[in-house]
Amino acid sequence: MKRTILAVAVGLVMVLVGGAAVAAASPVPEPGSVDPRLADQLAGARRGAMVDALVVLRSQADLSRIRETRRSRRLAAVEGALRAKAAASQRGVLGLLARRRAQRLVAGVEPLWIVNEVAVRATPSVIKELAARRDVQAIRPNVTIQAPAPPAAVQGSATVGTPEANVARINAPALWDLGLRGQGVVVANMDTGVDNSHPDLASRWRGGSNSWYDPNGQHSTPADVNGHGTWTMGVMVGGDAGGTSIGVAPDAKWVAVKIFNDRGSTSTTVIHRGFQWLLDPDGNPATADAPNVVNNSWTMSVGGCNLDFEADLANLRAAGILPVFSAGNYGPTAGTVLSPANNPEAFAVGSVDDADVVDPYSSRGPSACAGSVAPELAAPGVGIRTSDLYGGYIEASGTSLAAPHVAGALALLLSAAPGISADRQQAALEAGAVDLGPPGTDPDYGTGRLDVLASYHWLATTPDFTVAVSPSSQTTAAGGSVTYGVTVTGVNGFAGDVSLSLAGLSPSQASWSADPPVVQGGSGTAQLTVSTSASIAPGTYPLTITGSSGATSHSATASLVVPAPPDFAVDVSPASRSVFSGDTASYTVGVSSLNGFTGTVALSLSGLPAAVGDATFTPATVTGAGSSTLTIATSATAPAGTYPLTIAGTSGATTHSVAATLVVSARDFSLTVSPSSVSVLRRQTASYTVTVSSLNGFAGSVSLSLTGLPSGASASWSRNPVTAPGSVTLRVTTTGSTTRGTFTLRVTGTSGALAHQATATLTVR
Repeated sequence: MKRTILAVAVGLVMVLVGGAAVAAASPVPEPGSVDPRLADQLAGARRGAMVDALVVLRSQADLSRIRETRRSRRLAAVEGALRAKAAASQRGVLGLLARRRAQRLVAGVEPLWIVNEVAVRATPSVIKELAARRDVQAIRPNVTIQAPAPPAAVQGSATVGTPEANVARINAPALWDLGLRGQGVVVANMDTGVDNSHPDLASRWRGGSNSWYDPNGQHSTPADVNGHGTWTMGVMVGGDAGGTSIGVAPDAKWVAVKIFNDRGSTSTTVIHRGFQWLLDPDGNPATADAPNVVNNSWTMSVGGCNLDFEADLANLRAAGILPVFSAGNYGPTAGTVLSPANNPEAFAVGSVDDADVVDPYSSRGPSACAGSVAPELAAPGVGIRTSDLYGGYIEASGTSLAAPHVAGALALLLSAAPGISADRQQAALEAGAVDLGPPGTDPDYGTGRLDVLASYHWLATTPDFTVAVSPSSQTTAAGGSVTYGVTVTGVNGFAGDVSLSLAGLSPSQASWSADPPVVQGGSGTAQLTVSTSASIAPGTYPLTITGSSGATSHSATASLVVPAPPDFAVDVSPASRSVFSGDTASYTVGVSSLNGFTGTVALSLSGLPAAVGDATFTPATVTGAGSSTLTIATSATAPAGTYPLTIAGTSGATTHSVAATLVVSARDFSLTVSPSSVSVLRRQTASYTVTVSSLNGFAGSVSLSLTGLPSGASASWSRNPVTAPGSVTLRVTTTGSTTRGTFTLRVTGTSGALAHQATATLTVR
């Protein structure tokens, strides 16, 4: 019995099946900003709670200058540049985090060199402090990503030695006949793991400690409790142990990164670790043990353009590794190719059936990311027989199965042409594609269905060219200009003229020019100048530089960073002070410089009633960045209460404020009289002890008075007034004419505006 399973793409927070609606895009964060997704977490965080985030450093390694063509040297050069940039630029952030960790405001720190980011677990106050730093470009959330649920394995019938229809459809057997079966090539997947006991996969594992990585720390050797990763690896390298040839490159070796834990989830940080491991599995830059091909049959489930992994993909491509991604299974709605597949540096693959008709579930273009085409290619993805858990086989459908056809095809091409660049790999795949749908590239099929034999012939014979841009990123204030170097390199005797164009900026945002606008003779350089308008909004703009010669076009990507204008931020520590009336409260007011701010900030306070006290700032102004001490001297008679304060910093027309609180507890005293009752005969004297007790440190002078004496009696004090705390003796002397009876004596203590009473009883017999 044949059973078809829809192999869905991995989702962000939850997995979406079929044509589910896709949410709106997350905006590209401005330099130094907190990503809106993370801002929501910070706003909802409980006091003292920790938040997971990724700190993106502003400075990034420029890998476009690396000219090494030998693979081992290029891998070492790329890794060396990435490590050096991270080590040099992360020092300030790591130093701050170490200090805050000592204050128990940070619980975890993990530097990442592949993307020059630092993963942190810290309080919201520390996250905001990091965002204010000039060396930080953005703070992003550590997003949770879910893996697809596995179906049950299904056994299928097979004819010994026959390639599966999908393998034959892409002309892989024709390359086998030429002796090209993926030998000498290592493929990898970032997935749920791989069942290494499967007879079609066991002998193809490269083996050793540099061939398996579980960043979640659950399995020290290859394992897969889900099944998804075992399916994709079978399509890439599976053999014919089940009766038919299921893999595209059966002589290639495999390694794997199990990015999803056994509960089926992962995170942004874990995926960064996986990409980092792929560039150097054994941790030794001197050994070129990185895989040649990487398949990613997962996506996020949030639509739009999310560039969280764009730097990882760019760095893989710089090392000669084309990152292949499944486009997602959200079709047939337009614009449903999800990130990272729709990123400029990814190679997105859609799905077709045995008749070369696009799968209704296959995600469609156009890409939501500027300068990107997605899908770039289509491959068989309906009813694909592949390896499953426990030595079984399964027939599955979805772009998750289409993408590894392309990864396997790359293994075949790299057997024939080792060391070619990622751009050249992509050009070969697209040039050999069987055009489907409308002529040319379209949002359903991309450039067409994969044909690895045609790609091989194109790679071996067709003159072509590549385009490279240096540096990969430039920064200018609004109204400024930047330049990029564009290099055109001919391949296979290409000698045509290449005209240059730029996409990614509207005419209202910037103008551009290339000198020369046409690179003649097939190889050469040009200077690209981008002049921004004064009204361009701050942000990071992905640019696509395209070289065209006749019907052939190739592109390279770069970015333009327009920082936010100089600004400042104001903070206060602590946020609340408690004092007794008459005491002094001090706060530290910090002024942080943002985006090169060097102006003078005048500090002021509002919300403090005159009856409570006076406030001073020392100093009253801060230039650029620094701190000031706010001192509030409360009056001795300040009423008790909680007073919300607003501290404002003003520079020109710009004002920023921060809230603080002053809690005042008033000083006071209390009176007691002991004993509470005295009985005497006429002509006798009654004695009482009057005690004045201090509250909240009260130490004032209290004047005492007495009312309620019977007629014919008199009172005296051992001393009056009395300084609190203290006690005095009250004597009441009666005479022969003193009225007999029981009387209530009332003692009143007065100190300034404060007055309290206590009573006692006098009985005259």
